[in-house]
Order: sequence, then structure tokens, then C-alpha cells
Amino acid sequence: MKLIWNLGVSLALLVILAISAQAADKEVTLKGKITCAKCMLKLQGIRKCTTCIQVKEGDKDVVYLFLDKGSKEAYHHEVCGGGEKEGMVTGTVFEKDGTKWIKPKEVKYVK
Repeated sequence: MKLIWNLGVSLALLVILAISAQAADKEVTLKGKITCAKCMLKLQGIRKCTTCIQVKEGDKDVVYLFLDKGSKEAYHHEVCGGGEKEGMVTGTVFEKDGTKWIKPKEVKYVK
């Protein structure tokens, strides 16, 4: 009886973890100012050109760094060197070491 109880609890925990992992991989669309984290924002710890988006969340500007090929991405050239453009990025969001990231699937600039 105790074995069946332990197996049931273990199975329930695995289901909860699987559902949480799927929710974390949910695709989102962020809208805001796309710019270069190194050239424009001069973010501490950023040594190479990295595209990012600044999003208004409440009364704060939150920065999401792009997990991509950096300056080798076609969309990066439009904002590198200190420029910024309104746009949107669709992708998967995650946080690592207190920094917010998005793995872009699609990046569009507003014209």
C-alpha cells in the first residue's frame, strides 16, 4: 500500500513538472524599442553586439536580450551603432542569472 502511494505521488509530481516545462516554452510576442545592447544601451557585461528589445512593463522599461547570432543577424544592422526602432519580436522567453532573454522566431520593425 505504501509503495502504491509513493508511486502515485511521484507520478503526480512528474505530471506537474511536465506541464510547468511546457508553460515555460510558450511563445510570446514582445513590442517595444529594438536596439543594440552594447552600442546603444551600453549594458554592463555585454562585450559583443547583441540585439535587444526594451518593453514597457507597468512603469518600468524591461530589457530582453536576443539569443541569436548577434551582429550577424540581418535585423541587427538597422539598430547597430546607436540606433533604435519600434518593433516586435516573437519567440520563447526565459531568464538566466537575473537577465531576461528571448530566442527570436520572428523580428519585425514597425514602419
